[in-house]
Amino acid sequence: MKIAVVGPGAVGSYYGAKLAHAGQEVHLLLRSDYDAVKRHGVFIHSPDGDFNVRPKCARTPEEIGVCDLVLIALKATANDQFPLLLPPLVGPGTAVLTLQNGLGNEESLAKLFPVEQIMGGLCFVCLNRTAPGVVRHTAHGMVILGEFQRWPEPRTHDIASMFRNAGVNCKVAENLMQAHWEKLVWNIPFNGLGVAGVAGYEALIDPLVPIGPRASLGPVLTTDKLLADPRWENVVRELMHEVIAGAAALGYKIDVSAVDKQIERTRTMAAYEASTLVDFAQGRALELDCLFLEPLRQAKAAGAKVPRLEALCRVLQQINAV
Repeated sequence: MKIAVVGPGAVGSYYGAKLAHAGQEVHLLLRSDYDAVKRHGVFIHSPDGDFNVRPKCARTPEEIGVCDLVLIALKATANDQFPLLLPPLVGPGTAVLTLQNGLGNEESLAKLFPVEQIMGGLCFVCLNRTAPGVVRHTAHGMVILGEFQRWPEPRTHDIASMFRNAGVNCKVAENLMQAHWEKLVWNIPFNGLGVAGVAGYEALIDPLVPIGPRASLGPVLTTDKLLADPRWENVVRELMHEVIAGAAALGYKIDVSAVDKQIERTRTMAAYEASTLVDFAQGRALELDCLFLEPLRQAKAAGAKVPRLEALCRVLQQINAV
């Protein structure tokens, strides 16, 4: 397949490199990393084995042209760039697959392309970009694929097989939105509290506690720190149960046993920094809307009571504004 990767940061570079290593024709749409990747390729450092690949590199989508598959790994804060970046890559038969976090990304794509071309993918992986064209993969890596507003199609299973042939554990979701909410059970507490914790426990509990300038806030709370402190672990659990309640109000049933399972799985990650923590540490805007605010809006609209999620969103909005 001819594949374009739009937004080759940690996630895009890792999965693009895995597909290229398996022999697929992969094109990376690059900006600041162009020279480094063009010269040296992409390096993946992983407990599964290190490797280096040299995918095709481009600075503009026009250089790549129409593809069979477009993988979108942009930060959701850059979704306003879809009309500029995507049309030159997409023809009538192109599958457009977003690997972005949170809710609303497929809806943004549906403003540009027919529903039947749009897919969503959820990446359960621990990795970070450590330098231009260099990704450190530490654990996991499964991808769950689904069709937007449709049942799985033959092409859904074909693309899943392509990922599996590249050494990526890949499953097909019968219901993409159900899968999104299942991932939010982990993403909301560990991405959100990791950053909100810099303002202190009291700021999350008491809406009257002021939050100082962003530059004066403390270090982020990695997964191990959140689970080492009983106060934070309790908030993690409360948020997980609220996300499950929000999903249930929308008709997506998630078993409460997922709380204990996900916490125990997270303990194996050691001091992992989720993507929102990395964005905060590097001074970038946080992915608030898709990852936190849209789930809050949908849960409340469905009648769910989510006070801890409301408090988390309030703190994150204040941090993001300074």
